[in-house]
Amino acid sequence: MLKLSLATGDYDRCAPIHDGRVRVQGVDLFPLHLDAEELFFRMARYQDIDVAEFSLSSYVMGVSRGNSPFIALPVFLSRAFRHGNILVRSDAGINAPEQLIGKRIGVPEYQMTALVWQRGILEDEYGVSPESITWITGGEEQSGRKERVPWNPPANLTVEEAPEGKTLTSMLLAGEIDGLLCARLPKAFDEGDPRISRLFPNYKAVEMDYYRKTGIFPIMHTVVVKKDVYNENPWVAQELVKSFNQAREIAKKNLFDTTAIKTMLPWFVADAEEARQFFKDDLWTYGLEKNRKALETFLDYHYKQGLSERRVRIEELFAPNTIEEFAI
Repeated sequence: MLKLSLATGDYDRCAPIHDGRVRVQGVDLFPLHLDAEELFFRMARYQDIDVAEFSLSSYVMGVSRGNSPFIALPVFLSRAFRHGNILVRSDAGINAPEQLIGKRIGVPEYQMTALVWQRGILEDEYGVSPESITWITGGEEQSGRKERVPWNPPANLTVEEAPEGKTLTSMLLAGEIDGLLCARLPKAFDEGDPRISRLFPNYKAVEMDYYRKTGIFPIMHTVVVKKDVYNENPWVAQELVKSFNQAREIAKKNLFDTTAIKTMLPWFVADAEEARQFFKDDLWTYGLEKNRKALETFLDYHYKQGLSERRVRIEELFAPNTIEEFAI
């Protein structure tokens, strides 16, 4: 029996694997729940977990350089529309995306997957290029955050580090930056500080329009396996994919269970039914072909934004024995 460590966020689509309802054939798993910041930092710096959720952007950086210690599975544990995570200083006079041009905007790490999508969408949909903004990097709530993967910005891009001892949230509240692109909303915003606003107050409607137009539900994180584990046990990639698919189906079924709703949201099932209809019963897909457009778009953005050293081909990302799906 192959013994492997597995680390993901605490998601409904992973819970059946973590609690043992779904087993990975031939594998004795040691599961861990870790927040994304810790997990991605550990995997990028130390590769101390065998199978893990990982930043799509950080993974593509390694693939483009030819030195990634991982091979990915076409399993996408985190997806999110990110229009609602573009924040601005309420008194900065920014009421439309075009007004971000010439401004100073904070980003926890320039390479973050969420930010690749946000910058790409701002350019594609609103004509706001990354080069037209001054980017300030640093921690949202703690000072001193660095890029998890070392990276040199291209010459046409202005990227500065936040001053020592300052956080992006404190700079936004003080008016030292005009906005913030993020994955994790800052605590001050959650607490209702009036100095911070969303660029898109009606973000759900904007995100739904974006999906209707593009058919893209942005991918944030994939699952990676250490190459030495995969090379010695190539069969494990397909077994992991099968188990993640089984776990996702259990989670999907639970969305519509009216016997006792699974969360504290009163209209949770109604929201799930609305989402199922909106996505035409294709709510959360794994696999290369069903996600080809989203992946190709992301790879284009990643290269154009100077994060990839070359334009990576989609087939380079995933274990070869997981790219094609068998049929019965």
